[in-house]
Amino acid sequence: MTAATNDGPWADWLGKTDVIDDVIGAAPARLLLSTLDDAETTLSAGDALPPAWHWMYFLPTIMQSELKRDGLPMGSGMLPPVGLPRRMFGGCKIDFLAPLPIGATARRESAIVDIKEKRGRSGQLVILDVRHRIHANDVLCIEETTTSVFREEGSPSPVPEVLPELPPAPAGAWVRDVEVNEAMLFRYSAVTFNAHRIHYDRPYATGVEGYGGLVVHGPLLATLLLEVVRRNTGKRVTSFVFRALAPVYDIAPFRTQGVPQADGSVDLAVIGPDGSTAMSATVTLE
Repeated sequence: MTAATNDGPWADWLGKTDVIDDVIGAAPARLLLSTLDDAETTLSAGDALPPAWHWMYFLPTIMQSELKRDGLPMGSGMLPPVGLPRRMFGGCKIDFLAPLPIGATARRESAIVDIKEKRGRSGQLVILDVRHRIHANDVLCIEETTTSVFREEGSPSPVPEVLPELPPAPAGAWVRDVEVNEAMLFRYSAVTFNAHRIHYDRPYATGVEGYGGLVVHGPLLATLLLEVVRRNTGKRVTSFVFRALAPVYDIAPFRTQGVPQADGSVDLAVIGPDGSTAMSATVTLE
């Protein structure tokens, strides 16, 4: 795989910044609780927002006329006009430096920190890294870098072979098997203002983009991994790093699991219906 340098066609986009102010309202958090089928947790003003739930806030107000056929925005704001038709959420690194309280007025400052062209087995790729810093009450609460991957159309993705049952989890693992459906994916798209049709429009996802079903959002998979941690320990998550390895479809249940390590970290994974690892992650706790 070869990579272009950052003095190429995207040089003018490096360092581009954006600022969004928002209120960390309780309503989106309660909607996500319902989407995750969590009837036990209660969240009110002053409570710390669970880790990665900040993805429901600071949403760009893209005009309807600025959306492409796939539901994603055209090149505008922090999104360069890449020109490649497919976009995926590649991964993320997050440091949770201080609690982000529900009810707080917060600010997210964003900057493009890296953008590269590459050519791999699937053809041309553009990889975009954006750094976000979120402040509330003059305190830096979250620092994250997200990676988006843009690619050519390519061949249709094969439908994974669904195993009769998933392989046994490692000894001592925290495990939760998850089944998603159209309604859950639509609700998560709604609460994150994500119009990408691969998550809720089955004929488009399978017939146009060639996926094996509706695609489970990368951020939703990451959130479900963090829910495994939240349900099994009262310790605070201080950092979270994850990488998407393969798409997960709504065709069969999949597994989210965490394996506590001797150093206090937890190795996390999404195990797809075919038994392969679709997302890998690590959290540190205190």
